[in-house]
Amino acid sequence: MNGLLKLSSLIDALTERVGKSIIWLVLVVTLIGAGNAVMRYTIDYSSNAFLEIQWYLFSAIFLLGAGYALMRNEHVRIDLIAGKFSKRGQAMIDIFGIIFFLMPMAVAVMYMSWPIFVLAYETNEQSSNAGGLTIWPVRLLVPIGFFLLVIQGISELIKRIGFVQGLCPDPTAKPSKPTAEEELALAIKARQGEL
Repeated sequence: MNGLLKLSSLIDALTERVGKSIIWLVLVVTLIGAGNAVMRYTIDYSSNAFLEIQWYLFSAIFLLGAGYALMRNEHVRIDLIAGKFSKRGQAMIDIFGIIFFLMPMAVAVMYMSWPIFVLAYETNEQSSNAGGLTIWPVRLLVPIGFFLLVIQGISELIKRIGFVQGLCPDPTAKPSKPTAEEELALAIKARQGEL
């Protein structure tokens, strides 16, 4: 189990790196959207390519960030029943959910989206909009995003089994120290209080 926990740590490190990287895509999407709006209202120019690149980047944020959300335990969950169980019971429910729901769905989507990407790549599929972009790069995001979700699902499964066996801490516990984002927000508030 120790070897599997090391594998889980490696997967978590990759997921963390991907998650921290895609955060910057939010800024890029915002700048493109603002730039497109400014150009549309000041010089009366707009482009379908600008709109489509925003959609592509939104897709990248969502698809590539799914594993990060799972790792951070920030995904949507309904705890009406599970919330009444002990942490060990909740881990057992998560193990069941990962094995019988998350993994089959994610593997199926990853598997079925690959031929769609290959076809789009081989035919050099283009947007039907005038001035639109090539479509295969965004189609590639689906199998990549679900691959990242699958490997993070494996990591979460390992951590929960390790927790049930008493070999690692609760993977759903929130960190006690503030995140970098929370520290930045506190620093901004403190700075505003000084002014």
